[in-house]
Amino acid sequence: MRGKVLSGMTLTALLRRVKAKSHTPGRVATAHGFRSSFRDCASESGYARDLAERALVHTVSNKVEAAYHRTDLLEHRCPMMEAWAGHVLSS
Repeated sequence: MRGKVLSGMTLTALLRRVKAKSHTPGRVATAHGFRSSFRDCASESGYARDLAERALVHTVSNKVEAAYHRTDLLEHRCPMMEAWAGHVLSS
């Protein structure tokens, strides 16, 4: 709403406030678990590893390889994120 990026703690605070269910009995869902679920869903849906990693804003640790990764792959990420939204909203 204010043009700022949400932090992982913002999402975790929301998940705690609404007591979002976790697959682990007695625990509340976490932002990391949500990201992990996305990563699994992307893999199981056949999306390229690099595409999912870009969506998670994971950086390439190898400096030479990182120098060649100049695109954000936004056009390719949009359908993947729409599929993820559909998955989350159907659960």
